[in-house]
Amino acid sequence: MAPPCRRSRRAPRAMAAPALCRRCGRAAGPWGLRRAPLPPPLPLRRRAHEQARRARGAAGLLAAQCERGLFQEVFPAQSAEEQLPALLEPGRPPLAAYCGFDPTADSLHVGHLLPVMALLNFQRAGHDVIAVVGGATAQLGDPSGRERAREPLPAERVRAQARALRAGLERLFGNHRELFWEPGAGRLGRAALLDNARWLGREPLLRFLGGAAGRLRMGTLLSRQSCQARLHSAEGMSLAEFLYPALQAYDFLYLHRHHGCRIQLGGHDQMGNIMSGYELVTKMTGAEVFGITVPLITSTTGDKLGKTAGNAVWLNREKTSPFELYQFFVRQQDNVVEKYLKLFTFLPLEEIAHIMEMHAKEPEKWGPQKRLAAEVTKLVHGREGLESAKRCTKALYHSSVEALEEMSDQELQELFRQATSAELLLEAGMTVLDLCRKANAIPDGPSGYRKITDGGVSINGNRVTNPETVLILGQHILKNGVSLLRVGKKNYYIIKWLQL
Repeated sequence: MAPPCRRSRRAPRAMAAPALCRRCGRAAGPWGLRRAPLPPPLPLRRRAHEQARRARGAAGLLAAQCERGLFQEVFPAQSAEEQLPALLEPGRPPLAAYCGFDPTADSLHVGHLLPVMALLNFQRAGHDVIAVVGGATAQLGDPSGRERAREPLPAERVRAQARALRAGLERLFGNHRELFWEPGAGRLGRAALLDNARWLGREPLLRFLGGAAGRLRMGTLLSRQSCQARLHSAEGMSLAEFLYPALQAYDFLYLHRHHGCRIQLGGHDQMGNIMSGYELVTKMTGAEVFGITVPLITSTTGDKLGKTAGNAVWLNREKTSPFELYQFFVRQQDNVVEKYLKLFTFLPLEEIAHIMEMHAKEPEKWGPQKRLAAEVTKLVHGREGLESAKRCTKALYHSSVEALEEMSDQELQELFRQATSAELLLEAGMTVLDLCRKANAIPDGPSGYRKITDGGVSINGNRVTNPETVLILGQHILKNGVSLLRVGKKNYYIIKWLQL
């Protein structure tokens, strides 16, 4: 997309991220970035990964993340092309970038991960980042991409959910610092967590309307696609929703004035709100600021992943376990897994290419999917969370008795969320039939007996066909005092034995 004419009075436009030439590393698209060329492609050898990473780092954050597909559009196009690459060059003073997360639920979800990855990549490049929890804006609700207004949230509920989101963000930044950042790798930018209720909650209405809101043009706000769609809907659009972009724009202004923030990050559906923030900051301060969007992650049906669509994969362990998160990424198809490795991990591009090359030779091993799942689960839940996911995977899909014996009560409950739990006292001579009946897993009478003899019952992953088999410690009862009883294909019972 060509930059707008200098004489044009229309609002600046966003530009699509450039494709990079693999031969020289220069931008091949509309930016025409004046950058030092990258070295030619290197052989796919593991010892070349670090050398290639350093070469790519010299090319700058902007080009590197556009090559991975993480940065989708940069706004405004003309000044971003002329100024932003130089401002983000290694060795320059750090910039500050921010991204907002409204606490409309008590957990982040996979749809939030790419904005977080954008913040982390800015931090890895030595820049300072700010994650803003929208304790104030969540009470209005962002109309972007919605067909009807959000249900109003009580103030106390918003505060509780804001605390939960801050805890989730702190965990992500902490896991990254501990597990993905090598000491001596350079400056890791500072990370701050703020709540916009701190400043929006104290801003008098009349001062806001007469100050910041007076600089935003109605025509521009009305022209936004999200606004137009809602205005023409049967429900219409409330004044509170209409003012949401103005409040988000004020966030950018506040952060620019108090934290020197010059870049706003957000999902692709946030471009309209980012444009409003750009307009407000430039009009009130004269400073040159920028917006960068990241792609939206969608389901196989094309729906945006999130709470509204009802398909959220949560980052809070109480809502989605490490095993469930791991399996979500393991199940990704071949046509997206390479893209997701570039977006959701910090793996060098050469290593990703090597992983995909090995996958072409041995597709049955699902190597890229397993590596993707491991990297994301470790970032979200830490090293222990990844080990938990692997234990659960071995126990469920590989019938590993060793994995079952190592599992905690929490892991068992997470793995078998719909399972019935029972506490039983082991009696002398107790049989498989006794166990099934005491757990109410089979009906009384001959039909329950036949359920076992027909092979419909297994204990700890091993099928049992003799109802009179006496329970044996170490075989039917694991070292951790638990038995996993399955009746049929999907009915699980977690038996905890007392006074062993």
